[in-house]
Amino acid sequence: MPQNQSGGTAPHTMFRADLFLGQRILVTGGGTGLGYAMAERLAALGASLHLWGRRVAVLEEAAARLRERYGAEVHVQAVDIRDAQAVDAAIDAIWTGHGPLTGLINNAAGNFISPTEKLSPRGFNAIADTVFRGTFYTTQAVGKRWIAQGTGGAILSIVVTWVWTGSPFVVPSAMSKAGIDAMTKSLAIEWGRHGIRLNAIAPGVIPTEGASARLRPKDTGADAQTLQNPMRRLGTGHDIGELAAFLLSPGYDWINGQTIALDGGDYLANGAYFKQYAEWSDEDWAAARQAIEARTAQDKAQRSTGAA
Repeated sequence: MPQNQSGGTAPHTMFRADLFLGQRILVTGGGTGLGYAMAERLAALGASLHLWGRRVAVLEEAAARLRERYGAEVHVQAVDIRDAQAVDAAIDAIWTGHGPLTGLINNAAGNFISPTEKLSPRGFNAIADTVFRGTFYTTQAVGKRWIAQGTGGAILSIVVTWVWTGSPFVVPSAMSKAGIDAMTKSLAIEWGRHGIRLNAIAPGVIPTEGASARLRPKDTGADAQTLQNPMRRLGTGHDIGELAAFLLSPGYDWINGQTIALDGGDYLANGAYFKQYAEWSDEDWAAARQAIEARTAQDKAQRSTGAA
């Protein structure tokens, strides 16, 4: 029987292959990581996709893979969601050039570890401007068009289990994600009468290159994380792709205002993440900062040169 775990046989699915045929869905941060995993699942189920990110070459590469593997219609836009006017213009371009969206996945984010007392205002804003403000700008730009046209739609936001537990050393992200959780509940009530529903996923550890480089720069492997999880495994792209498809599916339109943990029971068993960093020395933090800064410089170089 198919097993839903890394390294096993092909995972099963409960969805018919044309479930999202005729659906047009925007995925912010859709070129890599969890965003790409969700985009891939939706592409396999017939959705037309719009992928946003800040590195256009990465987006183009992701779109090419989705077109080749699934025959999907995929469009990309380089959009900085921290800029409200840029967001509104990009949403307008979708409506004008391709037609109204039917779904939105708020996935774009940024994060890094730091002792909070050493965090600069610039460092705080680097996270809050993307996660907190950018998510709102995108949600509002889509939602106001659905309301004006009376079409309704579905919004899915990616948060963290820290919205329940808090988490040390990532306070700007924890604060911002808690705000998105509050937005999800609030707009589920306010916009429900317009046929718009909002839900969120709080994933556990699903290894991705970008997040690992900034949150676990000294990590030597996944063994400890695997062993502490009640299910004795980490998450996969398939896990989050399946849940995203379920929550966005038009067949489940009475699920509204919910944040669902997708972590194998990890936060129930172990609480907040990153508690172990309280034991780090100044040398440990210096090494972590160096690794994080190197990764950030690499990403900036890719945005400026267009390299993938």
